Amino acid sequence: MAGKNTVRRVEDIVRPIADSLSLDLWDITFTKEGTNWYLRIFIDKDGGVSIDDCVALTHAVTKPLDDADPIAQSYMLEVSSPGVERELKKERHFEKYTGYPVMLRMIRPIDGVRDFHGVMTSYKNGSITVRLKDGKEITVDKKDTSHVKLDDFDTDNFKKEI
Repeated sequence: MAGKNTVRRVEDIVRPIADSLSLDLWDITFTKEGTNWYLRIFIDKDGGVSIDDCVALTHAVTKPLDDADPIAQSYMLEVSSPGVERELKKERHFEKYTGYPVMLRMIRPIDGVRDFHGVMTSYKNGSITVRLKDGKEITVDKKDTSHVKLDDFDTDNFKKEI
């Protein structure tokens, strides 16, 4: 039973537990790699996620997930931070990180280019506007991107601009 419904059922179980631990539930994925299934829960919080946060959520969700049994097959549970170069997927991710450096990877190249690095200046109705390093702006639809991630292309000299 893989797919979006599985992730939704898991999210319904995990979200209140993460909230009670003052953790932001960043994302949940359920994927097959080789012969194994992985349930990955990504958490965030102001100041960063520690190993203790990951352990605490793992312990807190194991029994509720076992009791509810939202996943038919066996799987490995992993709880971690989304990382510094985290993928932005949800509207709230884009809103939170407007003004930060991002890397867009396009599904189809634009003028022969698939990867764009710059500062995300806006996100509205699925449209992402990025000011590139050369000062030009590009606006693309999120649905046309393979992924959008935070980027550290110039973090030493970077200040949030918006």
